[in-house]
Amino acid sequence: MSRIFTVTFASVYPLYVTKVEKKGRTKAELDQVIEWLTGFGAAALKDHLAAGTTFEDFFAEAELNPQASAITGVVCGVRVENIDDPLMQKIRYLDKLVDELAKGKPMDKILRA
Repeated sequence: MSRIFTVTFASVYPLYVTKVEKKGRTKAELDQVIEWLTGFGAAALKDHLAAGTTFEDFFAEAELNPQASAITGVVCGVRVENIDDPLMQKIRYLDKLVDELAKGKPMDKILRA
């Protein structure tokens, strides 16, 4: 089991916020991307952050967007579409979306609209 599975989402979320804000994007846009992927609205996201939910539990409770399989590309030198472990793939989907947001990609492209 990868160490990231037991890391709390709340410990990584501020890093996501910092990453996108440094590139001129907003926390609201980040939250929109997270909601698109996981189905967690603002209240549910806030609850997970307050509860210290691990990535494993976070994605266990998520209703992954049916279009998530359209997320392709490389994160940390690995193609997300080729990751065998389902949980690791979901975590990398989120990483890829955050990367796309930080790189200035339009929201309709990030959300696979």
